[in-house]
Amino acid sequence: MVSISHETPQETRTRLRRVLAGALFKVLPGHWAYHEHPAGPMPQPSADALALVRDEESWSVLEPAQGDEAEIFGVFSFHFPAAADNSGFVGWLAGELKDHLGTGVAVLCGYNSAQGGIYDYWLVPARLLGEAVAHVRSMTADGDEDGQ
Repeated sequence: MVSISHETPQETRTRLRRVLAGALFKVLPGHWAYHEHPAGPMPQPSADALALVRDEESWSVLEPAQGDEAEIFGVFSFHFPAAADNSGFVGWLAGELKDHLGTGVAVLCGYNSAQGGIYDYWLVPARLLGEAVAHVRSMTADGDEDGQ
């Protein structure tokens, strides 16, 4: 269920840091890339594919990189507890990572009722994965001066 929160920016930040601390955070091994296929019948993705998305002109399959792609990503994921109010999480964490790393991110969301509901896959340039993971972990582990 999508939550609607009316709170100050500081209250939002405090809530989302708690959500981050309570989420199951996992770094996926290897490198990942989008592979394009013409629009039309759905392509058969590899068994390791994470996502299959299409627009009017093509299918994009996010799956393990083969080594010749122009853009290679590192991927990490979050599964949230069922009761967590994670509204605003993507925008908040994307902003934090942009400020810290200097790059944007791509986020793909899915739903798994057996693991609390909404989950996210986060894509960052592969060469920045270590820094991104370290920053996420530091925000989970470190408290701010205001007691978070």
